[in-house]
Order: sequence, then structure tokens, then C-alpha cells
Amino acid sequence: MKDFLVKEIEPNTFFTKTVYLDRSFVIAAPEMPFSEEIKKTLEKWSFDKLQSDGELNKEYIQTTTTSTTANAAATATATKGETAHTGGIKDLSSQSDSDKLEKAEEFYSGFLYFVEDMFARASVSGELDFKIVTEKIKDMVEYIREERRFLMRVLKNIEPASGKNYIATHSVRSTILSIIIGTYLKLPNHRLIELGVAALLHEAGMLKLPSNIYLSNRTLTPHEQKAIITHPILGYSMLKSFDFPLPICLAALEHHERENGSGYPRQLGKEKIGLYSKIIAVACSYEALSSKRPHKEAKDGYTGMLELLKNEGKQYDDTVVKALVLSLSIYPIGLYVLLSNGKKGQVVDVNPENPRFPIVQIFGESTPDGKVKTVQTEHNELTIVRPLNRSEIET
Repeated sequence: MKDFLVKEIEPNTFFTKTVYLDRSFVIAAPEMPFSEEIKKTLEKWSFDKLQSDGELNKEYIQTTTTSTTANAAATATATKGETAHTGGIKDLSSQSDSDKLEKAEEFYSGFLYFVEDMFARASVSGELDFKIVTEKIKDMVEYIREERRFLMRVLKNIEPASGKNYIATHSVRSTILSIIIGTYLKLPNHRLIELGVAALLHEAGMLKLPSNIYLSNRTLTPHEQKAIITHPILGYSMLKSFDFPLPICLAALEHHERENGSGYPRQLGKEKIGLYSKIIAVACSYEALSSKRPHKEAKDGYTGMLELLKNEGKQYDDTVVKALVLSLSIYPIGLYVLLSNGKKGQVVDVNPENPRFPIVQIFGESTPDGKVKTVQTEHNELTIVRPLNRSEIET
């Protein structure tokens, strides 16, 4: 591969072949322009060079004579790699397990039902038991250890609930992401469980506010804005009243604080914000970016990751952001993608030996024994061109 200095790359130019970041992540495929936004992000993170086997051009240039020829060549290459199982594209279909995905959906649905019921009881009857919540989080921590990749696919496949269930779904999804980050940061088990409890209850204060405020797609009145800003304090007081440990109560209080002091309710700086709060802030932000809300459409996981990497204004802890990116990769599990052979699929796992080439399940293709075809993408063999939205998958 050749090195390209970031400072010398003109914005909105195209590479003729896939370009990589420090041999770790795909930054752009030939059809994707190298934008000013990407350049600024790389410079801010002190990445001074990229790598590619291609060349730079001011316009996108198709490197094959016709699409038919390209598809035929890609198909031939794929067939060769899949048959040989040595080098090239690795067929991993034997690892596909639809039963595990179904069980992950059942686990997620059961956990979500528990949280919805818990929040209803806390709001109406004033019931919230630390021991019961802790036991459920222990189950979640263990499940993530064993079946993380299936659970992440469920998060992508199931649309988040809207309306009154918003707080429950947001909390569950943020909890899963927080535990994944905490696992990557190698938190000991007891702290991982405490983090999970804190993430699950970080929005508890919202239960004290009218849902028409936090679900509104209109501009809030000054009075309503003040009400929203009180929810971390309400959550802290609520959890303290139920005798939750102080680190969990503080996480509810601080999860909207920001590294640069721009957060609320106390405008704390990075040295004064607890680790749980830093993790939950990143998990919540990624969950919000990648989920549909009353006032916005969801962004794909790839775009969400790039926005977090930009870290505008240094709002988030760099170590925590990197932990999320490295544990899920730039192309997160569950992301729908277009492959270089023109086929569509879904990222189903990270390749720990080479994070830039995730494992993808191919749509509409099966192995001779009836399993859905799953392959490991490879450099110069089969790569991801770009993310797809749901409408592109359904066509």
C-alpha cells in the first residue's frame, strides 16, 4: 500500500481504490468522496496519513470497463475464494446460527418488558428495588459476554419504540452499549454491573416529567427547557431515596455533563466527571444518533461513528469514544452494507484480527446445507463500498 499525507489530500477528491486509516479502518471506498469533514476529523485526531493501493482523482472514475464485467470478475473471485477456503474471501456460513439470533430477540424483548414494567412501578407506585435491578443487569452482562454480536444485530433490526416507551428503549439500548464499552475498558465485573445499573437508570428523572415535553418535535418553551434540565437532579434524588449506591446516583446526575464544561446541570469539567457518566454520555449519544426520534430520522451506524469521532468541541472523553469505535468498528455490527461485488448484506461480527474487514451476512444467498451465506471481507477480494439505509435493503 502507498501512503497519502492527509494535509495534501484535496477535499471532495476520490481514491480509485479503498483507502484505510492506519491499517485499522476503512475511511472511504472509490465511490465515496474524501470530504472536508473527514479531513478535519482526521487532522483533529492527529492522523497524518492514509493508505491505499489506488490513486487520487478529482472525479469518480469507474475502474472496470463495464458493470457486467466487474460483477462477473467479482463473482469469479468470490467463488474461487469460497471453494478454496485458503486466502481470498472466507466463507463463514457454518458459524451462522439463526437460533441464537432468535434467542437474542427473545432476551432483548424480555429485558425491555422488565424495564417498562419497572419504570411504570417506579412512576406510579414508587417501587424501585436495587437488588432486583442488579440481578437483571448481571444477566445482561453475562449475555453480552456470550452473545454480543447477536444482541447488536437485534438493536439494528428492531426499530426503537416511540411514545411513552421511548425512555425504556433508550435506556436499554444505552445500557447495552455502556456495558460493551466498559468491557473493552476492562472494568472488573462488579464495576461493570454497577455501570449497567447506572446506565439503565440514568434517565430516571424523566419519569417525573410530562412525556409531551421530552417527546416533542416542536421548539420547547423556556419553561419546558428548564424542566428538561432538571431531570438529572430529579434522577439523582429519586435514586438516593431508594438507597442506590452513590456512584450510580452520581451517574444519573452527571450524564449530561461534558468534557469542555458545556453540559448541565453543574457545568462540570472533565476532571470532575465520573467514569460511569463519561461512558453513559458516549453510549447515549451514539444511541440517539442511530435511532429514530420524533424530530429526526436515524443515521446509519457508520455516520454515527464518524460524528462521535469528530467530537466537536471536545464534548466526550477521547478514551471512551475510542473504546466504542474499537469494540464495534467503524462499520458497526447490524449495519446494512453494499459490497464491492454489488451484493447487499449486514455486518454480523467484528474481525478481531483485522477490524477493517468485518464479517458480513449476504442477503438472498444460502450455502448447500441451507444456511445463510456469511463471509469475512478481505483486502483486494471483497470489501464494503458504503452503508445502506433500510429502504435500499427492501428494494
